[in-house]
Amino acid sequence: MSDGYPTAAQKEALRLICDQQPMPVHRLAAEMVAARRPSTNPGYAPAIARMAGTLAWRLQAQGFITENRAGGWTTTAEGRALISCPA
Repeated sequence: MSDGYPTAAQKEALRLICDQQPMPVHRLAAEMVAARRPSTNPGYAPAIARMAGTLAWRLQAQGFITENRAGGWTTTAEGRALISCPA
């Protein structure tokens, strides 16, 4: 996070959530891993999965996503406006 402004990774996560909401964090992690080139490093996928959880937490703290009762993330009006995602 950069002084309250979303980073490229946060915007990527926000776009994934907006495109497939509601999205639980485990699915966000899988989508983020799939969007990157494969790695032979065994810690690569788990690191990306941890990053997804952190990104979701930051997006929620900034008011760009909210968690529904089933545990999935959905975008707020502010989040959709940030990335020009239709409602």
